[in-house]
Amino acid sequence: MKPNEVRSTRKIPSVGRVVHYVAYGTPGGEFPVGACRAGIITEVEEPDNPESPIGVCVLNPTGIYFNQHLPYNDAQAAGSWHWPEYVPDQP
Repeated sequence: MKPNEVRSTRKIPSVGRVVHYVAYGTPGGEFPVGACRAGIITEVEEPDNPESPIGVCVLNPTGIYFNQHLPYNDAQAAGSWHWPEYVPDQP
């Protein structure tokens, strides 16, 4: 690093990491739109891009499925991915 250069603290997606997938929901409403589901990254389309589209294995309460070309969206739009929110330990 050069003097006075700030190191980025943005996470870079990589295969095997856990992210949140934002669900579209189900037509009958059994699962709501916007529910966050655990996703394991299976592919990264732009390896050096912190907001790269990714492929994931989505872990639902009733099963798993695979999805590709998911966009990053910190606002948690349906059909996107984001990093899990920090949850502090309870005393």
